Amino acid sequence: MIDRQAETALREALGRQAAVALIGPRQVGKTTLAQKIGEETSSVYLDLEAPEGLAKLQAPELFFEQFSDKLIILDEIHRAPELFKILRGVIDRARRKGRRTGLFLILGSASIDLLRQSGETLAGRIAYVDMTPISALEVGDDRKEQDRLWVRGGFPDSFLAATDADSLALRHDFIRTYLERDVPRFGPRVPAETLRRLWTMLAHNQGQLINASKLAAGLEVSSPTVTRYIDLLVDLLLVRRLEPLHANVGKRLVKSPKVYVRDSGIVHALLGLESLEDVLGHPVAGHSWEGFVIETLLASARGALSSFYRTAAGAEVDLVLDLGAKKGRWCIEIKRGMTPKPSKGLIAAKTDLKPDQTFIVYSGDESYPVAGDIEAIGLRKLASRLAA
Repeated sequence: MIDRQAETALREALGRQAAVALIGPRQVGKTTLAQKIGEETSSVYLDLEAPEGLAKLQAPELFFEQFSDKLIILDEIHRAPELFKILRGVIDRARRKGRRTGLFLILGSASIDLLRQSGETLAGRIAYVDMTPISALEVGDDRKEQDRLWVRGGFPDSFLAATDADSLALRHDFIRTYLERDVPRFGPRVPAETLRRLWTMLAHNQGQLINASKLAAGLEVSSPTVTRYIDLLVDLLLVRRLEPLHANVGKRLVKSPKVYVRDSGIVHALLGLESLEDVLGHPVAGHSWEGFVIETLLASARGALSSFYRTAAGAEVDLVLDLGAKKGRWCIEIKRGMTPKPSKGLIAAKTDLKPDQTFIVYSGDESYPVAGDIEAIGLRKLASRLAA
């Protein structure tokens, strides 16, 4: 079993809060991690997508009272949103009896819906832990292993598949399941083929500024409709909308966000790219690796504020992380290749933003200065610094 970064955060949250929501896309490993923790303590697990799981909650308050001494794991709680109001009463009664932590572990696949429903009723009683696909820190540092993760993506079944062909087939199944089953369940009725075309267009435009009008013309729908569809993919944790930094630097700033399909393996599946050779030979390679790096770094930088910076005059940095008082602001440029050199855009952005540290993440493993206080660094090393 692969050790997951989310495990430490999840254990800490269970130790301080009555309820913890573990949030991540389907098939990312939430259930596996929850059951691992459940096996180490006294727990009961309910899959609310299974009829037998829902049947046990015909009288939920009685069920929770019966197992009040256990950690109750509720998987896919979006199937029973009415439970949130009941959980509040159960938690408050348990607190009066002296038990304040580790009552419920809630697993969910749609961030906005779950956050809204739980936040309305469980304020002050619930903590949130994000679980992403497998990151570069969660596998070996061998170059082949890292390339396999980039090509196949971080969904465990895809990454661990016997062959590249099997991995690609699993990802196609994943995409189809989302389009035909999960999207209609979580959001407004969206034609599966239209959403697949949009998802594929976003993969082709990985890491680019969102141009809703252009996407709308390609899909023959309105710009607000495209925006609504992208919102849905963001809510389902499949797409990341990276906002521009709003800085008072006296420059004309780019105001449109960038969009990334969050898992590199899904990018490649949408574009029909099976092997490392296929990916390297495709124009998306550089932007795909950029998205892969961003997801790895954000998985390690828990709680960081993330953005990018670009001005009309050409100053640009791929990722800006605001890490709080101790670490400050980091500017990160991302280059796939073995000879990292700072671009003019990075130098200009550094002058504008005056970050505490500036890095160029490249394909190698070593770290060394490349220009003044700009440091070239391998992905795993930078992710490790962020996680420390």
